[in-house]
Amino acid sequence: MSQYKIAPSILAADYANFEREIKRLEATGAEYAHIDIMDSHFVPQISFGAGVVESLRPHSKMVFDCHLMVSNPEHHLEDFARAGADIISIHVEATPHIHGALQKIRSLGVKPSVVINPGTSVEAIKHVLHLVDQVLVMTVNPGFGGQAFLPETMDKVRELVALREEKGLNFEIEVDGGIDDQTIAQAKEAGATVFVAGSYVFKGEVNERVQTLRKQLD
Repeated sequence: MSQYKIAPSILAADYANFEREIKRLEATGAEYAHIDIMDSHFVPQISFGAGVVESLRPHSKMVFDCHLMVSNPEHHLEDFARAGADIISIHVEATPHIHGALQKIRSLGVKPSVVINPGTSVEAIKHVLHLVDQVLVMTVNPGFGGQAFLPETMDKVRELVALREEKGLNFEIEVDGGIDDQTIAQAKEAGATVFVAGSYVFKGEVNERVQTLRKQLD
């Protein structure tokens, strides 16, 4: 099994045919389905709730990578765990209770992941790296699909790789935003191992696009 994982974002999928879309993704061999949860408070948009995750869960064995772009995510953790999330990612910027929220995620039998926005330094999460299975580095400002990749965010990926080695930790590094057949190579070179791609995957033939991304990781 490859050390690299592709995580198509269903934010860019056909909402009227979610069951078909999730099955289409699974058929590509993509390891994760990245599910963006937005509340119109932490970010401007509204997307899906736990009910959508729950309705999709019986139709796929993919890892459900639930990215909570919501204020006070600690209020919603049990709902998403019950719905079938495998990973729950929460923003350090969204809660004053990041320690407790990450510990709560693990206690629910779900993998905890912490997220940093482009304007947030790695320093802001150093104190919780020992609590997580994944760090998600936003490579665009969150809330909208189809934005351009910010190459300067790769410095954070490199910093996280160095910290992981220095502290003997074991977390994956995921990147999200503007990932396509060009930018995925930059993210891989910096040290990322999980790659979220939405617009790029769904604006073409889905299987072909996922295989093109995969080739860039070989």
